[in-house]
Amino acid sequence: DYSSALRTFLLPNARCWDANSKKSYQELFERLDTNKDGKVDVAELRAGLKAMGIFRQGAAQKIVSSGDKNKDGSLDFNEFTKYLKEHEKKLRLTFKSLDKNNDGRIDATEIQQSLAELGMDISKEDSLKILQSMDIDGTMMVDWNEWREHFLFNPAHNLEEIIRYWKHSSVLDIGDSLAIPDEFTEEEKTSGVWWKQLVAGAMAGAVSRTGTAPLDRMKVFMQVHSSKSNRISLIGGFKQMIREGGPASLWRGNGINVLKIAPETAIKFMAYEQVKGTKIQTHNRFMAGSLAGATAQTAIYPMEVLKTRLTLRKTGQYSGMFDCAKKILKKEGVRAFYKGYIPNLLGIIPYAGIDLAVYESLKTTWLSYYAKDTANPGVLVLLGCGTISSTCGQLASYPLALIRTRMQAQASLDVSDQPSMSTLVKNTLAKDGFFGLYRGILPNFMKVIPAVSISYVVYEYMKTGLGISK
Repeated sequence: DYSSALRTFLLPNARCWDANSKKSYQELFERLDTNKDGKVDVAELRAGLKAMGIFRQGAAQKIVSSGDKNKDGSLDFNEFTKYLKEHEKKLRLTFKSLDKNNDGRIDATEIQQSLAELGMDISKEDSLKILQSMDIDGTMMVDWNEWREHFLFNPAHNLEEIIRYWKHSSVLDIGDSLAIPDEFTEEEKTSGVWWKQLVAGAMAGAVSRTGTAPLDRMKVFMQVHSSKSNRISLIGGFKQMIREGGPASLWRGNGINVLKIAPETAIKFMAYEQVKGTKIQTHNRFMAGSLAGATAQTAIYPMEVLKTRLTLRKTGQYSGMFDCAKKILKKEGVRAFYKGYIPNLLGIIPYAGIDLAVYESLKTTWLSYYAKDTANPGVLVLLGCGTISSTCGQLASYPLALIRTRMQAQASLDVSDQPSMSTLVKNTLAKDGFFGLYRGILPNFMKVIPAVSISYVVYEYMKTGLGISK
């Protein structure tokens, strides 16, 4: 039953004043201030709202707490006016974001679509009922005045634009493609904008990965070769690589790392749409994302193995990608292409879960402290939240990523020398201690901020170039 969920932000209307004029605020304030002490406290507001036909648990308390700047437990006229004006601004934002076709009115289809984006699928019939509860003049459309009068004394104001601004997007490619795929609205799907966004995202990923490839190679090198007995420092490692293969060797393995973006993004997107089609709720979005990620990783996993081998290769070892694949197949068989698959799969859940959980917490914190005039946090805040959340996700899943890389690299050893996942973990802990599971994390974290920044800038340019910039 959706009615209880919807009731949290839909109220019986309170059509008693014209909120545009200062005079109406004054009249309203005087009507609420029953003991005429120049202040409206919670009890007076509750009684006033009740008289207007607004019965909403905790609404009066919430309004007074939000507007009470001098913390005296009540609202004077200035606080009262300021609260209503700020609240109105937020209502205007929500109204605009719900009004999909920008005609200044909200119809039943727009309500249905907006709620679907919030993970609440409702029937046409239900959306008409919601509309009727706000529709004063019987046109089956809600204009700004009707909307404002309906919500002015409802502390809830920001529904859909929060989702729109804060959509945790996979555009921020940090080279570990475990991010949750983008969700596209029906409108974007029918207008074909979605594939342009995917192309822009893939391009952003390609440039960002190429820009941070030396740090990525350094990470893989440390994961596989660094230990207590063979410490590899950042500078020393780079010197060693340049000595062995010249400056170009810093980009070994980057070709296939860029190549795998397109198939992975496409498979992940299609799988996510399929899983989401099973009416998955918003809070299970990360499960849908994880399943989509797992599907994509399974399909392109041999490319992951090739990437690791090509990244670690010595000068002249393979003439190229196909030569590498041929040699692995001939010498080690098909199974070698799925070495490290289990830790890779296990790493998706903690990464996606923690990434999304941290992102949601940061979003909630930002909104509760800073969303004064708008729910749009701006680029830097979004990039910052994305970077922090993906970093936390990586911290949790890094040991599994290290074990995966070692298994991928050690597949070239004789069968008798290939330890299982649990043996590798035990050996690493015994030989290197707990921090042995975090070898290579320094270059890994060093690449996060440049990767996110490059990715974002290229994505924005690509969107403008493809004509989809909002």
